[in-house]
Amino acid sequence: MAARAIRGTVARFQSDPFGAAGREALVFEEDRLVVIEDGLIVSVGPAEAVLASLPPGTPVDHYPGAILSPGFIDAHVHYPQMEMIGAAGEELLAWLNAFTFPAEARFSDPAHADEVAGRFLRELLRAGTTTAAVYCTVHPHSVDAFFAESERFGTRMIAGKVLMDRNAPLDLTDTAASGTEESAALIARWHGKGRQLYAITPRFAPSCSEEQLEAAGRLWKAHPGTYVQTHLCENKAEIAWVAELFPERTSYLDVYDHAGLTGPRAIFGHAVHMSEADFACCHRTGSVLAHCPTSNLFLGSGLFRLFEAKRADRPVQVALGTDLGAGTSFSQLQTMNEAYKVAKLGGTTLSTAEALWLATTGAAEALHLSDRIGAIEPGREADIIVLDPAATPLLQFRTAYCRDLTEALSVLMTLGDDRAVRATYVAGTPVYDRDRAGDPFAYPA
Repeated sequence: MAARAIRGTVARFQSDPFGAAGREALVFEEDRLVVIEDGLIVSVGPAEAVLASLPPGTPVDHYPGAILSPGFIDAHVHYPQMEMIGAAGEELLAWLNAFTFPAEARFSDPAHADEVAGRFLRELLRAGTTTAAVYCTVHPHSVDAFFAESERFGTRMIAGKVLMDRNAPLDLTDTAASGTEESAALIARWHGKGRQLYAITPRFAPSCSEEQLEAAGRLWKAHPGTYVQTHLCENKAEIAWVAELFPERTSYLDVYDHAGLTGPRAIFGHAVHMSEADFACCHRTGSVLAHCPTSNLFLGSGLFRLFEAKRADRPVQVALGTDLGAGTSFSQLQTMNEAYKVAKLGGTTLSTAEALWLATTGAAEALHLSDRIGAIEPGREADIIVLDPAATPLLQFRTAYCRDLTEALSVLMTLGDDRAVRATYVAGTPVYDRDRAGDPFAYPA
């Protein structure tokens, strides 16, 4: 792949903003040139100086006034639920039966899976999300459809077939044996192929027998480098149901821990109603919590206690998730907006630096991908988004009154959405360009 360069203001973290440096951890380096070769960032430096050293004819994409950020990372999202965003009126368990399971049943048709996967990937890229941990359905071809489209775009994605052997419609259930066999075949087919990564995906404890959870734990142990993703402590009625189904376990999280499903690369969605013992278990095992504020607010599940999770004496890894379709937006900017409000309702304040960290560099660290994504630095894969602080008339007006770039980014997190993403680069290729004539999306050549 020929070299290319991107010019603009680079947002970069010097350290974890949840640590001692706080808001000073985020810096903005103005008028930088990011040079890319073979999908990797090879250098970042002052534009005028780097321009002089570029080979003649190197294309330079210049974005004056824009902020270059690492691509957003979504730690928890359901692509089959795209068609039911905004299905209102129920709490979690009734919502699953009324809306989710009928939507997922339609994925028995491979053509439907292909169509939705194509639309879903495009909406992620439109929103500036270049990596996501994605739930498919119980149907193996739903995973094939998703990874095939991700491979066409060249995105680094994590995904897996949902495992459910009880408490779900019969046409959406598997068995412990068939779920393991199908997941193993999908791992062999997709994990590590290009930029695709596999997640073993028990939907949640109530939909899985103990036999299936233990089989998932054995499968994970047999395939190092894969992920586990599931749901945890989202809703009080759900937690009570888990206690009835697993009376011998001390907590919802203990169900997973007992089955061998906690540890590095284990991603637990929601974690709204956690005990101190739960947080301590996540810290001890290196498990990750996906904070999904728009979903938790939409379903009335509760308020995630971010700063309790990040407590300095036993910090837990946390990343932001949209959790479509209970979540209400593909945009991580809007997710940061709602995370700020959830923190305020809990008596704390989420800074601009902390919010961006949870959706970029910190998420990459949590998912053990920080050597590859999550920062605009030499050696990283060139997943870069161009954020436009003047994307709408209101943003343009408000940004003119900002005192500095931190405030401008804060305003972008409050008023911005997919319209504020000017372009999305995947491995150095602009696969989405808001202002491109015709189709704004393009597969890499």
